[in-house]
Amino acid sequence: MQQKDVLLMKPEVTEKPTAKKPVITGSEAVIRSLIAEGVETIFGYPGGAIMPIYDALYDFRDKVHHILVRHEQGATHAAQGYARSSGKVGVAFATSGPGATNLVTGLADAFMDSTPIVCITGQVAASLLGTDAFQETDVIGITMPITKWNIQVTRAEDIPAAISKAFYIARTGRPGPVLVDITKNAQTAEFEYEEKKCEYIRSYQPRPVLNKAAIADAAALINEAKKPFILCGHGVLLSNAEKDLIALAEKAQIPMGSTLLGLSAVPVDHPLYVGLLGMHGNYAPNMLTGDSDVIIAVGMRFDDRVTGDVSSYVPNSKVIHIEIDAAEINKIIHADVPVHADAKEALQELLPLIKPASHESWLQEFREAEKKEYEKIQRHELHPTTGQVKMAEVVRLISEKTNREAILVTDVGQHQMVASRYYRFKNPNTNITSGGMGTMGFSLPAAMGAKMGAPDKQVVAVIGDGCFQMTLQELGTIYQSQIGVKIVILNNNFLGMVRQWQQLFFDKRYSSTEMINPDFIQIAKGFFIPGQKVTEREKLSAAIDEMLAHDGAYLLEVVVEQEDNVFPMVVAGTPIKTVRLE
Repeated sequence: MQQKDVLLMKPEVTEKPTAKKPVITGSEAVIRSLIAEGVETIFGYPGGAIMPIYDALYDFRDKVHHILVRHEQGATHAAQGYARSSGKVGVAFATSGPGATNLVTGLADAFMDSTPIVCITGQVAASLLGTDAFQETDVIGITMPITKWNIQVTRAEDIPAAISKAFYIARTGRPGPVLVDITKNAQTAEFEYEEKKCEYIRSYQPRPVLNKAAIADAAALINEAKKPFILCGHGVLLSNAEKDLIALAEKAQIPMGSTLLGLSAVPVDHPLYVGLLGMHGNYAPNMLTGDSDVIIAVGMRFDDRVTGDVSSYVPNSKVIHIEIDAAEINKIIHADVPVHADAKEALQELLPLIKPASHESWLQEFREAEKKEYEKIQRHELHPTTGQVKMAEVVRLISEKTNREAILVTDVGQHQMVASRYYRFKNPNTNITSGGMGTMGFSLPAAMGAKMGAPDKQVVAVIGDGCFQMTLQELGTIYQSQIGVKIVILNNNFLGMVRQWQQLFFDKRYSSTEMINPDFIQIAKGFFIPGQKVTEREKLSAAIDEMLAHDGAYLLEVVVEQEDNVFPMVVAGTPIKTVRLE
C-alpha cells in the first residue's frame, strides 16, 4: 500500500457505547448517594414527609443498617456517638415538622463539639412551601445557626451533589453537623442518576495553608521557655495528632493538661500528663496554668469552663494557639503566636525545631499540687470504707475492671465530672461526652451509637438518675437492635450538680432538685434488659463484674451518697486559680 493511500483512507472509528444512566427516583438517589459515601448505619424515625426515602431504603437492607430510635433527638445523639467512636460521619433521618425540630438539640450539641453528622429530613412538597402545610416547618431557618451548612433540595436531580457536598463539609476542616432537607416531590420524581463526588468547594478551604514563619516563632518561644505548658483539646483527637503531641511533650519534657473533650488523647498514666483542666478539673493544672511562661494550646477554644475569669487568665504567659478554625484564634485569649493550621500538620512541622530540654523543677510543682489534691479529696473518694457508696469509687472500679480500655460515654452533671476525673483513659477516642452544650439525656443514645461504631469494644454509659429519665425510651432501641451497651446509673435522687450549687451558694434551699425516681430495674425489665440495684459497698465489685460479663445490654443502678459534692471546684466567673478543695 502506497503512503498516499494511507493518508487518504478514512480512519475507522469504533464508538464506545455510552453507559446508560439509570432512571431512578430521588429517594433511591438518596440511598445510593449515602452508600457512595461509605454509609453503613443510619439512625432514624420514619414519618409522612420522608416515607419515600424509607421505601427506597427497604431495597438496600443488605447494604445499609437502619436503627429505629424511639425519638429523633436520640437519632442525632446516636449519630454523634457513632461518629466519635468510629471516626466516620454519623447519619440520622427524620421527617418534617416535629421530626425535624426534634433534631435541634443534637445538631446544636454536635456543632458545639465539632462532631461530623449528616441529618436528612423530609419536607412537604415544594409547591406547599410557605403555606403552613401539615407538618411544615422552616427547618433551614431553624438550624442555620447550629449547622456547619444546610440546604433545602427541591429537585430530584440535585440530590446526589447535595449529599456529597454535605459529607465533604461535615468531615473536613473543623468537623460539624450538616442538614439536608428534601421536599417530597424531589423524593418521588425520577431522573437519570449519576454519582457526584464533591472534593472541592470554591472559597471553602478546610485545610489552611501552614505558615512556617509562625511555626518558627512558636519553636523559638518553646525553646526559651522555663515553664511551658501544653493544653490538649479535642482538635488533637480530631486530627489524629495524639502521637505527635506526646512526641513534642517528651522531647522538651513539657507537662500536658487536657480539656474535657481532649480527654483520652494522652494516656492518663503518662508521666507528663498532669490532669483535667476546668471548673471541676484537677487542682494542679488549674493552679499552675497561670504560672506558666509559655502556653501551647492545641485544638482547643479557651472555653469559659477552662479559663474562668478571662481578665486574670495566664496574665504573664506567652500564648501559642494552634487551631484549624480561624474564628477561634484571638476570640477569647490573645495569641502571641497564632498558628492557623491542622493540629497534626502543625505539630509535625514544629517537632524538628524543638530542642531537647528538661523542666524537672516545673514538673515537680505539678507533682506537689497533685499530692495535695490526693490527700484532701481523692484518697477519701476513691477508697472509702464507711458511709454510702461514692460516685468516684464506682468509676474507679469500672476503670480497673475494664482495664481502662472501655469507651466511656457520660451524660452531664456531677457523674460526668467524677467519671472524667477518675476513669484512667488509656486509648484515644474512648471518652464520649457532651461538652459545649452540656446536654442532659446525651449518654444513653450516644452509647448506642458508640457501640454500633465500635462493636468490638466494651461501651459503658455512666448516667445520672436525672439524665437517664430524659431519654430512657431508647432502651427500646437497645432491645430491638440488640445493642450490647452497659448502663450504669449513679442514683443520688437529686439533680446533683444543681443541688451542689444550691448547697454552696443558696443556703441549701433545694428548690426543685430532689427526684422521686421510678424503679429503674423494673423499667429495664420492661424492655427485656436485665439489671440489678446496688445499695451496699460490699456488693458493688461483684455487681460490676456481672454487668461486664453479661452478653448483651445490662443496667446497673448504684445508689450513691446524696450530698456528695464534686471537688475541686472553680466558681463560675472567678479566676481559675481560686480553686476550692472543699
